[in-house]
Amino acid sequence: MLTDILQPTHLLLVLVVALLVLGPKRLPDAGRALGQGLREFKSSISGEPMRDDAAERGALTEADLDDTPTADPADREHAAV
Repeated sequence: MLTDILQPTHLLLVLVVALLVLGPKRLPDAGRALGQGLREFKSSISGEPMRDDAAERGALTEADLDDTPTADPADREHAAV
């Protein structure tokens, strides 16, 4: 019964309806939220703690952002002269 629902044409129809309802700007956020919810559900069922996917993907942390050099307005004045 489940295999009848997951046919490619049905999945394509669901994707088109989701695109029409959510729009192209909100669809990636909705997919990301759905994936995060499924991961949280899976980890709560299995009893394993959730891992931080952002750190594994190499996302910038606040400490990384603090180390970035900033342009000093005085430096711009000297460069313009």
